[in-house]
Amino acid sequence: MTNMADKFEPKILGFLCNWCSYAGADLAGTSRTQYSPNLRIIRVMCSGRVDPTFVLAALKNGVDGVLIAGCHPPSDCHYLTGNLKARRRYHLLLKLLEQLGIERQRVRLEWVSASEGEKFAKVVNEFTDQIRALGPNPLESS
Repeated sequence: MTNMADKFEPKILGFLCNWCSYAGADLAGTSRTQYSPNLRIIRVMCSGRVDPTFVLAALKNGVDGVLIAGCHPPSDCHYLTGNLKARRRYHLLLKLLEQLGIERQRVRLEWVSASEGEKFAKVVNEFTDQIRALGPNPLESS
């Protein structure tokens, strides 16, 4: 008999900045760099555009993990300080997740530039393994 946990494949949502991280994902693809197919990407103009309510809504609707990726701080942001805004929001979001009883490890913030396709693939693979180890989102069953 197969254990249900052995069959668990996480659903991961990625909010990727248009200028850096999305381009890094594109480079990973065009370079044929293998990475986990568990990630579903939403392209945003800037990581600073990712509102914490987007992350909470994704988790509430059954996503197992959320990746937010943007331009390297402090000065690579095409909108000057959007990545710094994303970092501030991320730290506040982690505190909120803790208060709600959701593992902080279900949300990850990374800086990936357009030239870092290999890094993008590595981040996605590591995060997928991390979420797989955590198991299904506890909100999904409630």
